[in-house]
Amino acid sequence: MIEALLSIALSAAPWLLLGLFIAGLIKAWMPQSLLQRWMGGDGLGSILRAAVIGMPLPLCSCGAIPTSLALHRGGAGRGPTTSFLISTPGVGVDSMLLTSVLLGPLMAVARVLGAMVTAIATGILVGFGSGRKAAPAPEGDNGVSQSCCASKSCGSSPQKSDTAPGVVTGLKYAFSDLLDDISAWVFAGLILAGVLVTFVPPDTLVGFSGGFLALVLMALIGIPLYVCATAATPIAAGLLLAGISPGMALVFLLAGPVTSLATLAILRRELGGKALAIYLSSILVVTVLLGWGLDALIGLTGWNIVQQASQVQELLPEWLEWAALVVLVLLSLRPVRRRVLGF
Repeated sequence: MIEALLSIALSAAPWLLLGLFIAGLIKAWMPQSLLQRWMGGDGLGSILRAAVIGMPLPLCSCGAIPTSLALHRGGAGRGPTTSFLISTPGVGVDSMLLTSVLLGPLMAVARVLGAMVTAIATGILVGFGSGRKAAPAPEGDNGVSQSCCASKSCGSSPQKSDTAPGVVTGLKYAFSDLLDDISAWVFAGLILAGVLVTFVPPDTLVGFSGGFLALVLMALIGIPLYVCATAATPIAAGLLLAGISPGMALVFLLAGPVTSLATLAILRRELGGKALAIYLSSILVVTVLLGWGLDALIGLTGWNIVQQASQVQELLPEWLEWAALVVLVLLSLRPVRRRVLGF
């Protein structure tokens, strides 16, 4: 199991470091005022922009809540707020790179497109089908569960400055707050993936995959089981090696990261119970349809997802993977990081 865990961790470490670096740059160059301007209103254009803008942002589900609340209270409608609340935790630059390495480029593309389609479809349904606007909660109450995320930044108020932070500040955020938010989840995901690869022989779950019922079951498992987008990736890889269909893996990757108890509670309070019902129903239906479509496409083309992933994993030399893993582990240890880097 340790060997399997190390193999997955070595493959993931360089790309996760690169993803965190890019996330820091995005944090530095994306001011709050720009998000407010692009997502204002409640039209289809605002919903599309919210989905596209939210995807690369380095925020987990709980971290996206304060930002989405500020945008909603600043003029963004129900649709763009919902779209942003789904696309932001659904996929990020770190999870995009990790998916391409552990699951292959086809799954990475399917995940990105699937997250965008889910965000846009749900944003449209909530924006135009949930009735009158619910009364906003009192200012200063973001309602984020303090146990939802590891770092203080997840539940903090969004940045109010009209200017983006400097590059150094953005990188500090990525390699401290953001890394603290995901490190425990990623470690748990790697452990579970190692267990699946070691103790669940290939094709064990083949009899349970295929068809709408299996896809619906995976969605029903993923929706209440909150796991961040990065940590969901090695779990999906382990499940795929154990025999589930690529469509089921996609459903898990899409449904798991976009929901949490904090998200659902805030959505109900801010937008109303009807909007929450539409939100959950849309995620269930859209992710299942996307998973079914991916399985159908692979059935027609005969593409081998596992083989694609193994080819990508061989791109980097082993010494670089070990170096990246050591750096990542040291950065994840807060006492070591604070002593060496001061943050």
